[in-house]
Amino acid sequence: MADRRQLEFFLLRYVPDAVKGEFVNFGVLTFNDEPNGAAFADVRFARDWRRVRCMDPHADVEVLEALIREIRSEVGQIKDQATLLKKMEDSFSNVIQLSGPMQVLAELPAVEIETLASMYVYESPVAGASRVPTGRHRILAAMRDAFERAGVAKMLQPVPVAPYTKVGDPFQFDMAYNTGRELKIFHAVSLKANVEGAVTLAARYPRILPVMAAKTSLTPTLTAVIDDDLDRGQDAIQFALSMMEEERIRIAVAAEMPMIAEVARRELGV
Repeated sequence: MADRRQLEFFLLRYVPDAVKGEFVNFGVLTFNDEPNGAAFADVRFARDWRRVRCMDPHADVEVLEALIREIRSEVGQIKDQATLLKKMEDSFSNVIQLSGPMQVLAELPAVEIETLASMYVYESPVAGASRVPTGRHRILAAMRDAFERAGVAKMLQPVPVAPYTKVGDPFQFDMAYNTGRELKIFHAVSLKANVEGAVTLAARYPRILPVMAAKTSLTPTLTAVIDDDLDRGQDAIQFALSMMEEERIRIAVAAEMPMIAEVARRELGV
């Protein structure tokens, strides 16, 4: 068996409205460090623009195609990772964003990039774009319903991350409450259509956690509330769950929300 080496990857996203924070992945970029210190880069893109057009019917596809041609050219010429990322970001418009870095162990980088593209970029006949918000919205509804039944919904607030990352960061955790010592955070994550939300959460949380703790003087704890009926035998789902667990993100299924809400009721003294 070949040695498994760390492969770093980034997702290229189309973000028509940064305030809403909604996006569609249209590319994946990987870096494989070579023994001589250089970084070999490779990239894969969506096979068509159906998902982009579904989110934004007015998307300028010609501009996106020109950007893809430019990225392919840069990937083939520049071997230094920092230089390539800087040049790419400088050429992006406001609607094109690069995700934070993520890592995976791979035996063959050329094979792994196809796996990553299948997980995050390529269109899937069983995971259409319209299913992504449906699963997350269903979990959010279960969370809100449980907290409302417990009489504490008004005491929970969303938590924007911009104060702990950078100005303009549109992401926010769904809801949280303060126990006096802990900031208990809850975020809905659906893994049914794809696992990207979970992987992104696991990649970002470790960077947010220490800054949030320092600025709030509280101990943040994050619970990811996931789908009830996941097929945990799927490799992608196992991968996403293990990433969250490794980053000390607690995992609960939506069916556990009544018990979680009851704990919140007692801790909030309602």
